[in-house]
Amino acid sequence: MYFRLVTSTLHKHLSWSPAVALLGPRQVGKTTLARQLLKSHPGSVYLDLESATDRARLGEGPLFLRAYADRLVVLDEVQEVPGLFSVLRTEIDRDRRPGRFVLLGSASFELLRQSQSLAGRLSLIDMFPLLAAEVGHSLSALETLWLRGGFPASFDAASEQASWAWREAFVRHLVHTDLPALGLRTDAQSLQRFWRMLAHVHGQLFNASAIANSLDVSSPTVGRWLDQMVGALLVRRLEPLHTNLGKRLVKSPKVYVRDSGLLHSLLGLPSSVDLQGHPMAGASWEGFVIEQIAAHLPAGASLSFYRTAAGAELDAVIEWGQKTLGFEIKFSLAPKVGKGFWQAVKDLAPQRTCIVAPVPQGWPVAEGVDVITVTDIAGLLAA
Repeated sequence: MYFRLVTSTLHKHLSWSPAVALLGPRQVGKTTLARQLLKSHPGSVYLDLESATDRARLGEGPLFLRAYADRLVVLDEVQEVPGLFSVLRTEIDRDRRPGRFVLLGSASFELLRQSQSLAGRLSLIDMFPLLAAEVGHSLSALETLWLRGGFPASFDAASEQASWAWREAFVRHLVHTDLPALGLRTDAQSLQRFWRMLAHVHGQLFNASAIANSLDVSSPTVGRWLDQMVGALLVRRLEPLHTNLGKRLVKSPKVYVRDSGLLHSLLGLPSSVDLQGHPMAGASWEGFVIEQIAAHLPAGASLSFYRTAAGAELDAVIEWGQKTLGFEIKFSLAPKVGKGFWQAVKDLAPQRTCIVAPVPQGWPVAEGVDVITVTDIAGLLAA
């Protein structure tokens, strides 16, 4: 069991919103978190809407929800009952008391479209796989998290082989069952090839035409598939920073497979030895760090990357309010940055710039520029 950092976010949202939706891929830990929440709300009710028995208990909805109007009601796999959102809207409008409903679901375009009927009544929270700040600060835990990814069953597996087998089966299940159910309707073979191609361009600028030519489909089809993988919280599309600096900026987004363990499965890297010596190790580390940064973004902050045609570049830029933070990500125990990094720092003038590397502890490089560890990110963004 781990204390999930999203727990405090969930409690905060329940204090002011009548309904909160916790969205994330299957097996990310949503149900475990909800069961912990139930313990702090005596008399609360939990329904798993994949269960025929629980769907029968719910019935048409209004009578059940009215009967438990004074309790917290947790509805798991809410996408299984599409008509429920209109029922919830009526019940919430009758009594807008905060903290009435927690909805658990796998993110998808269809689910988000259905939830629009609850606009102004529903708060949305994305749930990440396990984070570095949740599993401990030891280098061994960090290395395991990077290799196996943050899905609890993969991270906690008894061996690298067991973790690998779990991820291989999970990818197959996603491709054959979950993603089609969430709206990505194409044959499993094409979908798996597309996902593997995304893994091989992980951390690179996205070129829809090149992938479309390889798959013998249209560029709009590839764009739609990417949209749906992003919507399912399995792939991150990181947009370039748009700023008026009089520079020629890169306009294409970067793509990342969000969970490093799934990335390594798609790339065929079952062990630490395989990963450390692979040409994709640096890109994998970059994506791993990007997810740690994204998970700790302050409210209202935006995350992007900066790259100009002249070669100035920062891997991640956070902007919120009047603040700007820059991040360069290096897979090295002795990270070195080049002219493009210093030009980007000059262009953007961030309040602080961090070089994130797999080091045991950080050190200052220059005024406002520091090498930091992955586990420093949470404290840095909480300040």
